[in-house]
This record gives sequence, C-alpha cells and structure tokens, in this order.
Amino acid sequence: MPSNYDNSAWFYDRLSRLVYGNALVNAQVYLLPYVPVNSNVLIIGGGTGWILEELAGIHPTGLTITYVEISAKMMALSQKRGCGNNKVIFINQPAEEVSFFEEFDVIITPFLFDNFKESTLQQVFTHIHHPLKAGGLWLNTDFKLTGKRWQNVLLKSMFLFFKIVCGIETSVLPDIEQQFKQRGYTVIAERSFFGEFVISTVYQK
Repeated sequence: MPSNYDNSAWFYDRLSRLVYGNALVNAQVYLLPYVPVNSNVLIIGGGTGWILEELAGIHPTGLTITYVEISAKMMALSQKRGCGNNKVIFINQPAEEVSFFEEFDVIITPFLFDNFKESTLQQVFTHIHHPLKAGGLWLNTDFKLTGKRWQNVLLKSMFLFFKIVCGIETSVLPDIEQQFKQRGYTVIAERSFFGEFVISTVYQK
C-alpha cells in the first residue's frame, strides 16, 4: 500500500519549516534553474505545489508540466497555485500506477524515494526512468546519511512520525544514489543542505 500524505497536508509545510527552517525549500529551489526553456517536465511527489510557483517565477510560460501526486488533499492545494502560462496536467495517482505515453526532458523528484523500501524503490525508479529522454535531466532531492549521529536520530524520528501519520512503508533510508549509478546517470551538479543531511543532485541520463 503506497504511503499517502493526506493526513499531513494541512500542516506539512509548516512542520518542515519548524524542523528544517528553509533548508528543504532551498534544496529544491537550487535545482530549478537547470530546467531548460520550453521543457516537458514531470514532477512526482510535489506535495502542496509551491514548486509550481517557483518554476513559474523562472519560466512564466513555455513549460508543459505533468504533476503526479498521490495525496488528494496535497493535489487540491497544488491546483490552487499560480503556474503562470505554463500548461499543467494534474494526476492524482501513485507514480508507479501512472502510464507515461510521452517522453520528458526533465524529471523532478523531491523527497520521493525515501518513502520506499529497497525492493519497491527499484520498481518505482525503473518505471520513472523509462520516459526520461536520452540526455534528459533528473533533478532529485532527498536525505543522505553522512555518518553524523544526529542525522540518524532525526531520520528515525521522522520515519516513525510519518509511518504513524501517513503509513510510509520504510524505516530505513534506501540507497537512492545507487539506483542512478546502476543506470549510468552522470552527475552534472550537486549541493548539500542542513549539515549535509539533505542533498540535491542534477543527473543526466
């Protein structure tokens, strides 16, 4: 059963800022200038949709965005966002159940893969990997453990909270980086945030 953030939609952004300040937002915003003009963009797990407004600030027009979000309440918030003159297609389904009939120039996955067990992650990753064009960019932000004890404590607390509230399936951070390595992605740019606990990476297929 996929995790669903309906129960946290109303406080998710506020909780994020309470714990991490602006780090999670800044980590995602860092990636957006890498989106080329007139791109066909796939966003999976965009949460409350503020990323659509940030994208519109960089590209007021010319983007075609497919926005996939499993939570109906998150989706409702996202649909109220200002998207400029960009075309946005909203899909309220788990990513692994969406049939992608077109290719994308850019894929954006903000804090998506930490919701899955290792076995599930491979299936979801492969499903998303296929519709990205050769040479396309994958902009990924997620947590990364770098050996600092406080990171483990915070991660375990976070997993426990969202397992209870939203039913996420994992309690261990999967090896997300390895998924990109196995499929031959090249790292174009990378930056860490919040004491190296959050990492944003631009991968090229």
